[in-house]
Amino acid sequence: MTRFSPRTALRRAAGSLAAAGLLAAVSLAGAAGPAQAADAPVFTLGGPADTGLHPYPESGRPKAATVGITLDNPSEDEENGGFGGDFTLTFDLSGVAGVADVTFDGESGPECTVTGTKAVCEDWGVRPGLQGAADLIVTAADGSEDGDTGTITVTGEAQGATFTPFTTRLTVGGPDLVMKQLPFRSELTPGEKQQAPITFANRGTRDADGVLLTLRYSRGLDIPQRYSNCEYTVDDPAQPDFGSTTALCSVAGAFEAGATYTLATPLTLEATERAFYDTFLYRIEENSAAQRTAQRAGARFERGDGAVLKAVPVNSGAAARSADLDPYDNQQEADFRTENTADFVAYGDKVAGPEGSTVKADIGFRNQGPAWIGYIRSGEDVATVDFTVPQGTTVTARPDRCRAVTADGTYREDQKSPAPRYVCNTSMTVRDGAGLDLPFELRIDKAMVGAGGEVTVRNTWLRDPKLPFDPKPANNTAYLIVNGEGEGADSGGTTDGGNDGGSGEPSTPPTSAPDPEESPSETSVPSESAASAPATTSGGGAAGTTGGSGGGGLAATGSTVLIASGTAAAALAAGLVLFAAARRRAAAQHG
Repeated sequence: MTRFSPRTALRRAAGSLAAAGLLAAVSLAGAAGPAQAADAPVFTLGGPADTGLHPYPESGRPKAATVGITLDNPSEDEENGGFGGDFTLTFDLSGVAGVADVTFDGESGPECTVTGTKAVCEDWGVRPGLQGAADLIVTAADGSEDGDTGTITVTGEAQGATFTPFTTRLTVGGPDLVMKQLPFRSELTPGEKQQAPITFANRGTRDADGVLLTLRYSRGLDIPQRYSNCEYTVDDPAQPDFGSTTALCSVAGAFEAGATYTLATPLTLEATERAFYDTFLYRIEENSAAQRTAQRAGARFERGDGAVLKAVPVNSGAAARSADLDPYDNQQEADFRTENTADFVAYGDKVAGPEGSTVKADIGFRNQGPAWIGYIRSGEDVATVDFTVPQGTTVTARPDRCRAVTADGTYREDQKSPAPRYVCNTSMTVRDGAGLDLPFELRIDKAMVGAGGEVTVRNTWLRDPKLPFDPKPANNTAYLIVNGEGEGADSGGTTDGGNDGGSGEPSTPPTSAPDPEESPSETSVPSESAASAPATTSGGGAAGTTGGSGGGGLAATGSTVLIASGTAAAALAAGLVLFAAARRRAAAQHG
């Protein structure tokens, strides 16, 4: 039987183009000739170790399951680590003859031909990383019996590459663990607790020999109990994810087919003081070393030291074991919205240098809590840092996450030449105590006293800049000041919390030199409160004449540059009136 898919056609067309030299921009490892055979890549075939099949029914069509075969290219070189040649996958189906019937999903896989107990699939190109190779549609064979089992072995072949073979097992019948959905309250307040009486059933044909209960809850939730038969891990704080806790609980016992079970003592699920948008996942599977390894995903777990978590039957069923017959009903999830706030505090910097010099500046914001903010379901960015470049300077280097926009903040196609304004989005999560640190480099094109640029943390929508969760919008703006007057000029207030802080008070706009026509009393003066300690930035500490920034207020960076040249001083004096007037207008707009 032959299957053809549009995806196969496209990939084969790409292969033909590559052979013609039209894809020369993509460097592919498989393009090398036999002379490089010693460096041939090794690809690993994989998939589920075991798959359970629903028994062949007395009437009607058998229920199908899918066995996804994967292909892993271990190269981490996204540009040059791909394989650009044809390859063949061969499936030995003789081990499941009389046990299962096998076809191939032609819509999502390669072109495959099945002849007797052998299937051959042809494809082209292996990109770096793990990817799907083929999807097998499997059903119990007519005449098979509960407990019948067999294996399928898949091998690969390509000129200039090696494939590690893989064997998967199919078994008719088995346990079918089903997790019950719990009726949680979804609208919460910080500190609110509710019980979680996890309940599951075995709807399969055989008992489950022990179960593995997986609990995963995001940063704003907690389960205070730490059971001795559970292992716990917390997401790495350095990673931009949900800060979740995962618990793997091995519950011993024979969980009979047809029976329903619940925890002997319900769990307690608590919305903590940092809760906002949160999710709770609870999953049940038959316990095995393979399942525990898969759920650990390489993370380091620590065992709890409390009581033993147990499950007891809700009702008894007929006793009637292997892979779950329907793994798609093993898991439930619940979403929660907690009435809470998060204070996002912008911070700026102070830099100094002569005309023509390049300085480094660190700007950004901190989430002073109490809530963490994570848009778990939508995946949308939480906030944007909006940076207006100070007058007389040019941005020469910026973080990769920042994009250039026009002076009014709208789309700009040119992303290579310097821009008057930049916007930098966060990820979909911002933890309490964390934020976004943005190192910029600027060239001072014209020496001006107290030139400043706004640093604002706002909503990602320019037309709706208010952060809906932030009760203190006054501290959402700080300033990057270039060659400010005097020492210790500050863009924000005092820091609160040391390295985790931002400016604690509303930011003060930068000032210009006094206008000779105005009295000194009418000149705006920068705040004198300074950060107690700078925070670490993602791009490394500032160097040269820059000030440490990550904490919040604008830190002093050394002596303000004096214009040594008489010519330069004269030119500066001639422009003071116009410059001061412009700064007063800017200060009035920020006030």
